Amino acid sequence: MFMLGPVGFATPLLLLGLIALPLLWLLLRAVPPAPIRRRFPGVALLLGLRDEEAEADKTPWWLLLLRMAAIAAAIIAFAGPVLNPVERQAGNGPLLIAMDATWADARDWPRRIDRVAALVDEAARDGRPVAVIRLTDAPGQVAFQAADAVATRLGGVTPQAWSPRDLAGWAEALPEGGFDTFWLSDGLDHPGRAALMTALEAKGTVTVFESPRPVFALHPATYDEGAIQLAATRLPATDPVSVEVSARGPDPSGVERELARIALDFGLGAERAGAALSLPPELRNRITRFEIAGLRSAGSVSLTDDSLKRRKVALIGGGADREGLQLLSPLHYLRQALEPVADLMEGSLTDLLLASPDVVIMADVARLSQTDTDALLDWLDNGGLLLRFAGPQLAASDVSRTSEDPLMPVRLREGGRAVGGAMSWGEPKTLAPFPEDSPFHGLPLPQDVAVTAQVLAQPDPELANRTIAALADGTPLVTRKVVGQGQVVLVHVTANAEWSNLPLSGLFMSMLERLAVSTRPAAPEAADLAGQTWVPEIVLDAYGQLQDAGDLPGQPGEALAQAMTAGPGPEQPPGLYAGSDRRVALNVINADTTLTAATWPQGTVIEGLESPPEQALKGAFLSGALVLLMLDILAALWVSGRLGGFARGAVVLAAVLLTTPDARAQDMPDDAKALQATTGLVLAHVLTGDARLDDTAQAGLTGLGEILWQRTSIEPDRPIGVNIETDELAFFPFLYWPVSTAQPLPSAAAYSKLNDYLRTGGMILFDTRDADLAGGSSPEGQHLQRLAAGLNIPPLEQIPTDHVLTRTFYLLQDFPGRHQRSPLWVEAAPPDAEQVEGMPFRNLNDGVTPVVIGGNDWASAWAVNANGAPLLPVGRGFAGERQRELAYRFGVNLIMHVLTGNYKSDQVHVPALLDRLGQ
Repeated sequence: MFMLGPVGFATPLLLLGLIALPLLWLLLRAVPPAPIRRRFPGVALLLGLRDEEAEADKTPWWLLLLRMAAIAAAIIAFAGPVLNPVERQAGNGPLLIAMDATWADARDWPRRIDRVAALVDEAARDGRPVAVIRLTDAPGQVAFQAADAVATRLGGVTPQAWSPRDLAGWAEALPEGGFDTFWLSDGLDHPGRAALMTALEAKGTVTVFESPRPVFALHPATYDEGAIQLAATRLPATDPVSVEVSARGPDPSGVERELARIALDFGLGAERAGAALSLPPELRNRITRFEIAGLRSAGSVSLTDDSLKRRKVALIGGGADREGLQLLSPLHYLRQALEPVADLMEGSLTDLLLASPDVVIMADVARLSQTDTDALLDWLDNGGLLLRFAGPQLAASDVSRTSEDPLMPVRLREGGRAVGGAMSWGEPKTLAPFPEDSPFHGLPLPQDVAVTAQVLAQPDPELANRTIAALADGTPLVTRKVVGQGQVVLVHVTANAEWSNLPLSGLFMSMLERLAVSTRPAAPEAADLAGQTWVPEIVLDAYGQLQDAGDLPGQPGEALAQAMTAGPGPEQPPGLYAGSDRRVALNVINADTTLTAATWPQGTVIEGLESPPEQALKGAFLSGALVLLMLDILAALWVSGRLGGFARGAVVLAAVLLTTPDARAQDMPDDAKALQATTGLVLAHVLTGDARLDDTAQAGLTGLGEILWQRTSIEPDRPIGVNIETDELAFFPFLYWPVSTAQPLPSAAAYSKLNDYLRTGGMILFDTRDADLAGGSSPEGQHLQRLAAGLNIPPLEQIPTDHVLTRTFYLLQDFPGRHQRSPLWVEAAPPDAEQVEGMPFRNLNDGVTPVVIGGNDWASAWAVNANGAPLLPVGRGFAGERQRELAYRFGVNLIMHVLTGNYKSDQVHVPALLDRLGQ
């Protein structure tokens, strides 16, 4: 390719035609030789006459330049100019295209596929066989095929949400013989890359395609020091940059939205950035994932599991609450503090331990039976937290006096200490600052918190190590010891306000949160996962989008633990896995993940994505030549004096073209609607006069139409809203009628049209949208009765289980929409409908039921916005999405029933029909 600056020419020899442009100048400027003069007397008679058509004796210079420019533009166009052409490397052997196809490629995957498509097209022109492999797949046979066959499969090649695991295995799987390689790298170093590169270089030339755009990875969130700790890593670490991390989760109505956002600032040359996000517990418990805003990559998404979720807390009081004295209850303030952030349980200790609580809180409980003590010790060995509060009963008992009780962190002195008592204080004591090794470190100390009484700890060598909070005089206020994998904590005052006003302060809730809410580590150990089967609930694709796990099998805990360390793979994709008592998030990036740039041997050709795109200029030059020729025509007319007549003709033609459509402007809307309704299958909805309701119906039928396009051979056009008073109904096989109390009753003419429509095979779906909560007596249900009074509706019944509508496309027994309680009413079966022996269905409804009545608000469940995304929420979480899916299936069955009638029923009865015919 001949290059002239940034422009290349595919056939540069055609540019030699530009040399002929001076000849054009000479030819057009040439003047014929002067004629011989011969005097003729009759010429005098012509003197004074004026020629109406004057012609120039020479072509003007500016007109010559215009024509030369037009010819030059045409010559350049046919020379094949290309702006920023990509240099093609000649080759005549097989071509291997290797793609990392990891989560890091997802951010610019379309451009990578475009580059692969260009390579395959070039190979097709050169007659080279091609093979395309994804290195994230397990190593397999590399088969070279014709480039045309490979091109048809490129649309189905997608990245994976994990990194290559066996690049060295691909090196051993390479075919015999030589070939060139084009490697589309994600820019990251993966184990075995050097071995594969060496093997490929031994086969032929290797060209690398790598994007210089930075890669961002979000580490799993952790909870520490009363805040959510977020961290991200980037590669390469260059200029300062700031990224925003969005916390997402359901709002109180179940709709997923952004709950919080925080910026992570990378300094100059910094590879890692972090920030602390402080949220109220109610909001933190709703978070399902964090994601870097604006990035489409699984590495920029971090799913959250039970490490940030609500805990199960068991409450046990030391006696019955005093009647009428709620504020004196030992559990009142605990309930108030923990109810917003934890799931509280109350009952007997035996029953509560069977529910596997995360925390057991005992308020002024002195003695336990040996059975309860053994059960608690077993529970503590497995990682539980026992939080105890002192009180009069504990102070009066002899528990943990002479020897340390296994369920107490320290030994206690007899009696207690109170203002005015035997071991009295002169005045109530305040709190001392929390030590650095205390879980309460960093919490602000209110000046008004004071203690008037407490149980005292016996001085022991371990007392200092077990004290995590103390009073101003140094006496322990909170002590703790480790028991197995769990811990026992004792608060030396009551859980109510009898001995201290601590339960009345905000510090009380913060201390409980540090102890009770954050009991589980963010990253479970391998032993925590072993011995269980973990079932995937949701998974992440390479673009960071949540997907239903579907039928993916459960994973052994040992395999999941290995994936937590080594990273996800085909068997353990990133997602949320549920065990017997908790859920664990497997993310692409773990807490210890580091990003390392890929290094290539010296001399390797490396292409990038940031070069200007290749752009063909042939069309632009041809268009320019055409414009110049049109200007040449106008200029020639002007020079010859004929432009005025040409302009008048153009004005007349334009006037004819502009005025002709106006004559039919009034007829166009009705004709256009009729044309649209008759040139394809159109679903229609009845206009109610309620703009919001009509828009929802339009969006609902649009969404149902898209599902029909995707899943069936039915290809409906855009739905239409019809006015039953003025529009023709015969064009539409199906009408969706959302019942609105504001809609007036139809006129007699409209009822006549509706009855003709029902009699000639049309179907109407009446939707009261009330979920039948009032048993048909809702305002919408009563208005439907008034609307239906003038219609010839056959007897109805609730849809039987063997109705053909339950099996026209999907097998269904429920027909939910936005609601799922309303029964579905259809035309009643004829009295003589019988079930043929050996057949699972009766021969019901020989034709199509003319009306279907329900109240599940199907249009709201079907509705989509302009981007094809669901418009309105349905239910909560995955249960809601399952409900929406069933709503779509009901819509598909309904339209199939409208168009096929009893086709499915006849298919079921084929054996009986053949038997009757003696076949």
